[in-house]
Amino acid sequence: MPKTILITGSTDGIGLETAKLLATAGHNVLLHGRNPHKLAEAARILSAMRDGGSAETYTADLSRIADVEALASEVTGRHSGLDVLINNAGVYRASEPVTEDGLDIRFAVNTIAPYLLTQQLLPLMQPTGRVINLSSAAQAPVDLQALAGKTVLSDGAAYAQSKLALTMWSRSLGRQLKGKGPLVVSVNPGSLLGSKMVKEAFGVAGADLAIGADILRRAALEEEFAAAHGLYFDNDAGRFADPHPDALDPRKSQEILSLVETIISRLTQEQE
Repeated sequence: MPKTILITGSTDGIGLETAKLLATAGHNVLLHGRNPHKLAEAARILSAMRDGGSAETYTADLSRIADVEALASEVTGRHSGLDVLINNAGVYRASEPVTEDGLDIRFAVNTIAPYLLTQQLLPLMQPTGRVINLSSAAQAPVDLQALAGKTVLSDGAAYAQSKLALTMWSRSLGRQLKGKGPLVVSVNPGSLLGSKMVKEAFGVAGADLAIGADILRRAALEEEFAAAHGLYFDNDAGRFADPHPDALDPRKSQEILSLVETIISRLTQEQE
């Protein structure tokens, strides 16, 4: 039975390759991107692969809390149900590393936006639904001041910390929802895959994007992930594995979750 699947950051890289796999398998893929022109091109590619029919698109800048809320509202307004949310969008390097909300853009896009989007789309999802969060092999202990936008980090440090923070709240939320909500799983799709982000950050061509797209397809659809509540899948190792030790510490994970919720609450109140 066809599933309705939202993929953030699906105008290129692993996101677009995953969208292609899922669309050609007959699923209803909702495309998200920040650039309207790239989004239109991605929709054209998917429509051509499916022999007609328009692909549904959503434009939002996930570095802005207001845009994340607007994206969730638009999806909710157009759909009565969502089977899978793939939080794929990510940032490593940016010309403006501080967002208009005063956050490091890596934490804003890689950690906070997917949490807020997930929370706001949960009412659309059944207990059989799945939330797949793109983690990374790069994980480093989180500086809470940096997460709050009060300390400046290098690109590499901010990226690695934002991905661990994502993995930590994925584990906490996944365990909370077990038995009553969709599963939440974090996935390292593979190190140094040939995305635009990897090429710009490391100056290498990178490995085949199909490696990452296939594991996201499996996470979205296959039985092997059906009970992966709060788990971490390391595609470099090809199996479920332990993430960074901090993600296994309930106290530290709760600190991250609480701070993310505090940041979202503060920014939402400021916009009212």
